Amino acid sequence: MKTVTPTELRTNIYKIFDEIARSGVPVEINRKGKKLKIVPVEKQDKISKLKRRPDFIKGNPGDLVNIHWDKEVNLDLP
Repeated sequence: MKTVTPTELRTNIYKIFDEIARSGVPVEINRKGKKLKIVPVEKQDKISKLKRRPDFIKGNPGDLVNIHWDKEVNLDLP
């Protein structure tokens, strides 16, 4: 979480508001030893913020559907 002084907030208020709205990360203001916080009212959808990684799976993704783990995993629990 980012911490700013009231002077920094005053100087960059619209930039800070835009950053909070975009990222969903609160900003803390430190004023005379007291801490205040500006937080977005709406919760951010974490899934929508994930970066796409199209090359993460090397090979054919369809091959992952037919993997048999019978020999790799022992499901006989005590």
